[in-house]
Amino acid sequence: MTWRRGREEGSGTTDSSGAGSPDVRANLAEVRERIARAARKAGRTPESIRLVAVAKGVPVGLVREAVQAGITDLGENRVQEGVAKREALAEGPTPLRWHLIGHLQTNKAGRAAANFDLIHSVDSLRVAAALSAAAGRLREGPDPAGARRATVEVLLQVNLAGEETKFGVDPDAAAGLLRVVAGLPGLGVRGLMTIAPFSADPEESRPVFRKLMALARELAGLRLAGVSLDLLSMGMSQDYEVAVAEGANLVRIGTAIFGPRGG
Repeated sequence: MTWRRGREEGSGTTDSSGAGSPDVRANLAEVRERIARAARKAGRTPESIRLVAVAKGVPVGLVREAVQAGITDLGENRVQEGVAKREALAEGPTPLRWHLIGHLQTNKAGRAAANFDLIHSVDSLRVAAALSAAAGRLREGPDPAGARRATVEVLLQVNLAGEETKFGVDPDAAAGLLRVVAGLPGLGVRGLMTIAPFSADPEESRPVFRKLMALARELAGLRLAGVSLDLLSMGMSQDYEVAVAEGANLVRIGTAIFGPRGG
């Protein structure tokens, strides 16, 4: 692929080389093959890794192309943009799973709880409490769809790199946060998420991914009710093969599928 990759998924700059629209189907085929190759090399089955296509800033038409090429999981950084795309793609023949991967503001917790199947970015008690309250409102509301979403599935976002520009709970505080979140009604903690520092060398992400796997094993030992920790969301366009090698079962890939985007 000739696309330049941005610092984070969905935040690349517009390609100034004059290239046309990305070949979404061909890009997806390449990404899937690389995931499968990395999985087999690590002694894993390719089917154990779920590809989340990150659609931030991507026109609905291109996202629809990805869905037609077999994508069933779509990630968005912003609640409003995700809700709009979800509504635009609701009539398709394939049920879609929507992932909120960006930082969640508490005043948008209600819309997030009602519209996303998995929220990757719970990084504080404040956010978790807002989602728990939103889950309670869904249980009490008249909308049957809301009743089905009465349990909001979430991941704890952990800042393992210690970058001030990244959200996420400090790893030393993760166990304490998990204990409190596990006690909140309406939440199901499914695992952990992290973002490795951007680097041109994917190998520099490996220590971060290994730390997340180790932390997941440590936290699983707490045996908390309502906590499964069976999902590890890590790896983006620049380092997803390393993430697969280190145990990721959710990889968040935008640029390698859709090309770089502005904003």
